[in-house]
Amino acid sequence: MAWLEVSIRTSRDLAEQVAAAMEAQQALAVTTQAGADSLRFEEEIFEPDPGATPLWPEVEVRGLFDADVSRSKVVEALMETVGFKNPQQLRWQRVEDQAWERAWLDRFQPMRFGKRLWIVPTHLPSPAGRGATVIRLDPGLAFGTGAHATTALCLEWLDSARLEGKFVVDYGCGSGVLAIAAALKGARRVIAVDTDPQALEASAMNARGNHVHGQIAACLPDHYQAVLSDTLRGLEGVDVVLANILARPLIRLAPVLAGSLRTGGRLVLSGLLETQADSVRRAYHRAFGKMALKKREGWARLDGTKRVKGER
Repeated sequence: MAWLEVSIRTSRDLAEQVAAAMEAQQALAVTTQAGADSLRFEEEIFEPDPGATPLWPEVEVRGLFDADVSRSKVVEALMETVGFKNPQQLRWQRVEDQAWERAWLDRFQPMRFGKRLWIVPTHLPSPAGRGATVIRLDPGLAFGTGAHATTALCLEWLDSARLEGKFVVDYGCGSGVLAIAAALKGARRVIAVDTDPQALEASAMNARGNHVHGQIAACLPDHYQAVLSDTLRGLEGVDVVLANILARPLIRLAPVLAGSLRTGGRLVLSGLLETQADSVRRAYHRAFGKMALKKREGWARLDGTKRVKGER
């Protein structure tokens, strides 16, 4: 069995209308991604909030149809609904059937971060030696398998961290991989926070698969302060805050993230571009002073220690 895939590049303002027109023509699936030109823009292109209009200036919309679909009807619907005038804007390709899940899993191999932290798919034997920390994780609904540079930077930091008995926050948890790594390394309690309910569901499922669900509390941002207060029970603050999100949210959340930490606690920020590191660093300077910078593939990680108030 085979399908036909049609794709078209359009502005972000028209992306939803294009997708709706494809769905009206019985598209089996419709996806959006950044157009090639958008990748030249240094703005937040990574992961818009659920239901939000994509942030990319140019969007590529793809629709998957049965192989016997009437191409002329799809073209006509798009021209009528969205006002396209040139059918050559549409690119068609035949998509052969295959075991998609199996093909993806076959490409997802064990990965090592630092010296002893591993992510290993559930269907493969672990190559890790004795004393290693092994996270069992498969690709799923939420972002965060460790393959992206921002996640890898955080995992490498976790590999060298001593977390036994610590209180940890993973803000923007995605699949929960950072929270699970912290729990497997002995964290007493981890709060995993995300705006996407699917991410919280994925985090909980992955935590159960790694037998650390009893150490992790997952919540939406609206419930974070309540969960934090219940976790700390009078303590000054948590020991570690990890936030792998985006530059603007990191800047906006500076009072919340810095305020969650005890004096001497460690802050790890990622999800920002190298060019955004200075602006993010400035937002945290008062509480953390100089922060270490680590770069990879155009992305950056900042980490620092919360200072005593008034310390220079």
